[in-house]
Amino acid sequence: MGGLSPAERLDALARAVEAGAGVLPADVVARAEAVEERAGRRMRLSAEHTVAAFAGATGSGKSSLFNAVVGEPLAAVDVLRPTTSEALAAVRGAEGAAPLLDWLAVRRRHVLDDDEQAPPTPDDGGLVLLDLPDHDSVVVEHRLEAERLVALVDLMVWVVDPQKYADGALHERYLRPLASHRDVVVVVLNQVDRLSPAEREACRRDLERLLALDGLPGVPVLEASARTGEGVAELRAALDRAARRREAAVARVLADVGAAAARVLEHCGTATSRPASARQRLVDALGTAAGVPLVVDAVRDGWAARGRAATGWPPTRWIGRFRPDPLRRLHLRGPGDEHGDPEAEIARTSLPPAGPAERARARAAVLAYADDASTGAPDPWVLAARDCVDPDALPDLLDHAVGSAPLVPARRPAWWTGIGALQWVLVAVMVAGAGWLGVLAALGALQLPVPDPPRWGDVPWPTVLLAGGAALGVLVAVVARLLVGAGARRRAARARTRLRRAVESVADEAVVAPVGAVLTRMDECRTAATVAAEGTGRRRRGAGRGGS
Repeated sequence: MGGLSPAERLDALARAVEAGAGVLPADVVARAEAVEERAGRRMRLSAEHTVAAFAGATGSGKSSLFNAVVGEPLAAVDVLRPTTSEALAAVRGAEGAAPLLDWLAVRRRHVLDDDEQAPPTPDDGGLVLLDLPDHDSVVVEHRLEAERLVALVDLMVWVVDPQKYADGALHERYLRPLASHRDVVVVVLNQVDRLSPAEREACRRDLERLLALDGLPGVPVLEASARTGEGVAELRAALDRAARRREAAVARVLADVGAAAARVLEHCGTATSRPASARQRLVDALGTAAGVPLVVDAVRDGWAARGRAATGWPPTRWIGRFRPDPLRRLHLRGPGDEHGDPEAEIARTSLPPAGPAERARARAAVLAYADDASTGAPDPWVLAARDCVDPDALPDLLDHAVGSAPLVPARRPAWWTGIGALQWVLVAVMVAGAGWLGVLAALGALQLPVPDPPRWGDVPWPTVLLAGGAALGVLVAVVARLLVGAGARRRAARARTRLRRAVESVADEAVVAPVGAVLTRMDECRTAATVAAEGTGRRRRGAGRGGS
């Protein structure tokens, strides 16, 4: 057999099942594990023996054909049906066969003497022929025994008769599930002596057609008659060839592994693309759920309010004190609120606890990302991708991330201090001018000599100081307000970038990574199952063409 060894494919099947743990359907996992256990046991037992089972329906002449191949009437044949109540083994080469038959749980055994068939040569392999109970027996225990052994033997010889070869139960329940096992299946059309040559040809062609529909095209179809002995020598020769090559056991193991791997592959879907746009949408949605736009607005408005308070015209600054600080209103700490290290540059936020709306948005964002990232995956994997994330934990994680992001510097800009000092100088100039004018007015009111103040052109200097100080103060406040607004927008943009990075960190750690791990498991499951199924059905070595 080409390709990987049975052990390698068994290992690949085990890896596929491990990767799909908790996601693959229980019956698929159970079947794969049963194949692993059964194949491991079979490969540890006699490699010198090939186990071939004669299976068939009641009246197909299975037991009679078994006797003809063996060369003596070991199996009971009677008009009273069914006659086979438990499996009967005919063994050629007794050494090493007992443990194999113990594993098969076949109690009735007959060792063939050398004179019952041609004496075996050193190159002949051991052969165990089983006559199974009828698969359509009215006795349930007989049917179950036949099905159990069909799942264990190396080579299956299905005996059909002209009356029942097209039976739907035979094809649907037994032959069709063996589509991946056609390398170890031989079909015998028995009782051909009852047919005319034309009927025999038509019957054979129809049987081959039905087998092709079952997924068994090319399976050897032998014609035989247990009564006349026609075809018995050909069937016996095919079984002998299979025993000499000793490949049927390996072929059966590979077929079982391939079938189990194919079932796993049905639940692994195709490779998912995991588009970057899905992560982008997730971060956007989580940012909204975390209140990032609200925090950004608060940073902008808070920075602008502080800047106006530091650089505005002093006579009107007090008005801003009646307006609530946006940062403090959201329980966000800004400049001037720090305690401890004065050099600290990160203001920590503590947003109010997430409410139902925020939690709903976070949950919706997670589900949307899981669905986007797992597009094309089977439903169980999509559900696993959804379930691997705890949406209820996201609001707290987002709150902590937002609270840990550096929003505004702990120190206000130096130019604010300079502008603030300049404003107070201008206020002092304005006060000096007003005081000068006040003194002049008081002297005049007291009928005292009023000195003529110096002039700037036609305007007295006291007036220049008063009006100029006020005008310059307002002008400086307006210019400073524009500069503070531009700075507030820059601070808001920086805060948005930092908050987005914080949200991205939460998204990657709490959502993207777990979902990616699930989808990676799906890829690993699919890859391993593909390796386990490698070569299934590529080469056929049927018993009718020289072996099983």
